[in-house]
Parts: sequence; C-alpha cells; structure tokens
Amino acid sequence: MAVKPLSAVVVSVGVALLGTTLTSCSSGDALVVYNAQHEQLMEELVPAFEKETGIDVELRNGSDLELAAQLVAEGKKSPADVFLTENSPAMAAVEREGLLATLPDDVTAPIPEQYRPASNAWTGFVARSTVLVYNTDEITEAELPASLLDLAKPEWKGKISFSPTGADFQAIVAGVLATEGEAATKTWLEGLKANGTVYDGNNVVLESVNAGKVPVGVIYHYYWYRDQAESGDVSDHSKLHFFGNQDPGAFVSVSGAGVLASAEHKTDAEKFVGYLTGKTGQQGLADSYALEYPLNPDVQLDPPVKPFAELDPPAVAVSDLDSDAVVDLMTEVGFL
Repeated sequence: MAVKPLSAVVVSVGVALLGTTLTSCSSGDALVVYNAQHEQLMEELVPAFEKETGIDVELRNGSDLELAAQLVAEGKKSPADVFLTENSPAMAAVEREGLLATLPDDVTAPIPEQYRPASNAWTGFVARSTVLVYNTDEITEAELPASLLDLAKPEWKGKISFSPTGADFQAIVAGVLATEGEAATKTWLEGLKANGTVYDGNNVVLESVNAGKVPVGVIYHYYWYRDQAESGDVSDHSKLHFFGNQDPGAFVSVSGAGVLASAEHKTDAEKFVGYLTGKTGQQGLADSYALEYPLNPDVQLDPPVKPFAELDPPAVAVSDLDSDAVVDLMTEVGFL
C-alpha cells in the first residue's frame, strides 16, 4: 500500500492554515505554541506557566493533522516554537520530517520511557485510555467482547458505534496497526464498517449509547468521567469497560510536546515543555477539568478515575504510530 506524505494527506487544509498563520500579527517576544491539545486545557495551564516564568505564550490552535501539515509546509520558516498534539501520530509525523529539536534529558526524564521516543525529539505529557462505553439497560459487562478486535465479528452487527473521522479514533487505529499489522487491521476495519454506526465526535457516541440508540461505543475514558463529574446527563445509563491484558482495546494514546528545530525562542520553549512534564505542570493537568492521565508517575488522578497503573496497555513505540498509513487504510475501507 502506497503511503502518501503527511503534507499530501491534508494539503488543502495545511495550505489554508499556513496563509492565515503567516499573515497574523507578529508574536514579538512571545513563545509561539502550535496547539492541537484541548484549547480549554491549555488555557488553564498557560497562565500558570506565564505567572511562574514571566514568559508570554501565544497559542495558535488547530487539529493534530492540520497543524502537523502546516509545520511541514512551513519548514524552517515556521513561526512555531512548540508543537503540542492531542494524539502522538501527528507528532511522530513531524519528527520523521526532521523538524524537531532534541529535548534536554531533564525535560524528558520525568516521563516513563515507553511514553516518549528514544530520540528525545519530543515527549508525551498526558494520556487517554481507549475504552468501551456500554448502556447498562441494553447489555451486561459479561456480554462484552474479550478484545476490541472482536467487534468486527458478525455477532456485533448493529451493536457498536464510533467516530472514525476524528484524530482520537484514528490514533486507536494506529495502535491496532502497530500491534496487529496491516492485513489484520484492514480486516478489523472492514468488520467495523459492516457492523457499526458512525457518529461525528466521541461526545455524540457517548450520548447515543446513553440514550440506548446503540449498546456499545468506542471512546476515550475521559469523556465519560468528565460528564460524570459535571452532571451525568449523558452518562447516567452507561458504564465503562477497560480491556487491559495488553489488548489493542487497552491502547493508551499519548499527547506529545516538542520544540521545533527552527524555534526562535528555544530556551523558553524547553522551559515550557519542561513545565508540562514536571510535577507542577502535571499537577495542574491532574487538577484540571480534562481528567486525562498525567504521565509523570509523581502525579495521579483522584478517584473515581481508574488508576493509570492498572490499565495494562499494549506495548507500542510511540514514534512508530503512522498517521499516513492509517489515513490510507481508512480511506481504502471507506471511512474517509
């Protein structure tokens, strides 16, 4: 299967964004962060970093693949100092283009090795776990599949839902591809297409499962916990199932942070990434609305969120997650 370069996958979006970014007002001495993480989360963390360090930060927000394509298009002329992703495949794609600087050891050391590349070109700083959300009026936990891959079997026709166009689900597919290979991943995707109901967004998947429109959905853990913490309005008839056992369904998607090799404010950029991986920034993540997992072992989410140490995800090299191959596969199957 021919794999298109990242810039070709989303070139029209990347070029459009490139035009708006380069014509925007000058950032002056501010640290420019291309941010594909949740905007609300960064708007909570950035002011604390600015107060602690006196460094001004300018956030330029977009999606994973849009901003990755923009960085590839801009190359060494990019105004970006830092790149943050929601999922790691987009960061790995930028790494493969040689656009990232090597991070200092003290910046990456707080994060366990499995959640950062050996190259130190970037680091994970927060994560989310793949889960099944299921309607407790429609199905029992004992009736759920032993593996995420089982959802492609005929007995799950009409019983499963997901949001294939988003970066979240595509990262899960990248995890399946890394653990199971291309042929098995294509077969799994074809089974999902035959069996599943497609929605636009994980929140819609959660709402639809809770309303009984479909018994089971594939999402990340924090959507359900977040609604539980806020109101329970779209989660009160559902529960989460964590696969564990290093199943592809226990895949942990890592949000990445990297410094551009062309960064104008390299020292400040390293301080920013170091803040995200250090205990203060990680505690800020844990205390935020997001309910994503901090990756620094010194910081934990409070109950009732399932402890990170109990997830037992499959072993996946974060730099091997290939967004281009995923887009090709999902296009071939008919999801994109």
